[in-house]
Amino acid sequence: MTMKLNWKFLFVPALAILAIGCAGEESSETAISRPAAEQDSRELPVNTSPGTDGNYDPARAGATPPTGPTTTIAFNEYEFDFGTLTQGDAVTHMFEFTNSGDEPLIIDNCKGSCGCTVPKCPKEPIQPGEKGQIEVKFNSKGKKNQQTKKVTINANTDPAQTFLTIKAFVEFEPGA
Repeated sequence: MTMKLNWKFLFVPALAILAIGCAGEESSETAISRPAAEQDSRELPVNTSPGTDGNYDPARAGATPPTGPTTTIAFNEYEFDFGTLTQGDAVTHMFEFTNSGDEPLIIDNCKGSCGCTVPKCPKEPIQPGEKGQIEVKFNSKGKKNQQTKKVTINANTDPAQTFLTIKAFVEFEPGA
């Protein structure tokens, strides 16, 4: 009986502290100075740019808009499926794009969603109307089953980020 009493004695105050701590976090979020008509506890971040599939993409919401002139980029494809691979296979795909805007396209950064996905982007500006390629390497070592990876491209485009997706089904090979 004493053990149950001690457990309850510690549990109830801990639960109360947790509840008070959570309530404090909520109040700090709503303390932003905005007109009451604009406040909504369910509102999305300011930049609600859709992903390539048209859905809200939280990664895109964190994109920093370019400071100079912007252009547009158009890819022949935004997604590529390598099909079925054997675990340990390393494959490459070239995503072709066109600078479809009126300003030189400057790619600041290309980043894969994990170390197994490595993009290589052009370092030189791409002039309006010119084509370029982004090489994406995927290494299936240590992976298994369905894999979906993203490549994020930061450039002087509007929106500032473009996303490419690669997919593969990796079959487990004993000893691979």
